[in-house]
Amino acid sequence: MKNNITFRTEVRNSDIEIVREIVESSGFFYDHEVEVAVELVKETIENGVENGYNFIFAEIDNKTVGYTCFGSIPCTKYSYDIYWIAVHNDFRNQKIGRIILEQTEKTIKNMGGKGIYLETSSTEKYIPTREFYLKCNYKIEAQIKDFYEDEDDKVIFVKRFK
Repeated sequence: MKNNITFRTEVRNSDIEIVREIVESSGFFYDHEVEVAVELVKETIENGVENGYNFIFAEIDNKTVGYTCFGSIPCTKYSYDIYWIAVHNDFRNQKIGRIILEQTEKTIKNMGGKGIYLETSSTEKYIPTREFYLKCNYKIEAQIKDFYEDEDDKVIFVKRFK
């Protein structure tokens, strides 16, 4: 599978609906969260990467199957957030998420990044997400109680580079 994946960083108008489809297909996100993912694509098309959002799209046979959205954290020198990582449900469990994440990590390192931060929910639904980050050598840095709502903590993961 890895040899069939190509990457692109150019954000296209067609990515608006592609990102919507990918994020919706996962079954993990509320409608308002899907709209946030789509809005970041629209904003990048309108304003370019000067808006602080970078994208990596993974394609197989010219079909976009997953993506990441990331950016440097304002007021830091070397820290980056990964805002979104998603793989279309039809392509899950094929190690595509890991491959996209590795490509994103390489890109962030090349941009001078020394730390990557990502966050997710503490609910049972997100156990696979948390396990994925741990398998990719991210460490739990913090957990903020009742962040999203009662009984739904924010779990913050970090990976640091030397």
